[in-house]
Amino acid sequence: MSDRDEQSANRLRKELPDEAPPPQAAPAADTPEEPQPVQGGPGGRERLLKGLWPPRLTRAQLIVALLLFGLGFGLAVQVASNSESNGALRGARQEDLVRILDELDDRTQRLEDEKQGLEKQRDELENSSDQAEEARKQTLEKERQLGVLAGTVAAQGPGITVTIQDTKGAVEADMLLDAIQELRAAGAEAIEVNGVRVVAGTYLADSDKSVSVDGNKINAPYRFQVIGKPQDLEPALNIPGGVVQTLEKEQATVTVERSSKIVVDALRAAERPDYARSSSQ
Repeated sequence: MSDRDEQSANRLRKELPDEAPPPQAAPAADTPEEPQPVQGGPGGRERLLKGLWPPRLTRAQLIVALLLFGLGFGLAVQVASNSESNGALRGARQEDLVRILDELDDRTQRLEDEKQGLEKQRDELENSSDQAEEARKQTLEKERQLGVLAGTVAAQGPGITVTIQDTKGAVEADMLLDAIQELRAAGAEAIEVNGVRVVAGTYLADSDKSVSVDGNKINAPYRFQVIGKPQDLEPALNIPGGVVQTLEKEQATVTVERSSKIVVDALRAAERPDYARSSSQ
């Protein structure tokens, strides 16, 4: 190449701009950056386990836990109790269920009759020309009825005799009390047990392999004289899971006899209350 040609080439290189370096590719906007591991510290799982164990309970959390436990235990006991009480009826025969329903109907009817009787007395007092005489008659009748309930006067009428033979000595006071309560619920108006009059304030207690009624010791066989409607009293004792079945589980023998005339002549002395007084005085 001649000197002229070389000078022309050098001049051309000076006039042309320098070549720009190729552009670098920009990182994609949607491409997430990889997290850089932290050196020297525990991982997330290790921190979680360390925060959960050992547990750190505050006093308030402990109290709440105990309350929840007690509530759950009470609910479990209630469910178990309901299951046991319903189990006897669930396994009862159809005739037993019919008898139970009839007994409930009879109780409802007795309450309705009592209501009507009270309404009749009220009407007689309001419409009688001699209200003082009518009030005196009703007072005497009420006194007689209350005397029967309080055990201060003798009574007689239809009812049943219940005899409980206990050769094993397994019958306790609470079993006899259940029988008394069941008879009262069935409409018993007067009850006598082995010569002791049963009233509203009567209490029973175990006493040296026997039972005491209001402090009077009685021994087997236990004999109940009960005045009331026999058709209501006897079925009340024989309901499934009732008094008779409970006593028979303790190997006691129970016999129930209906009668058109039961005499309850054991009396209680009239007790004057220490504090209560009639509001009419």
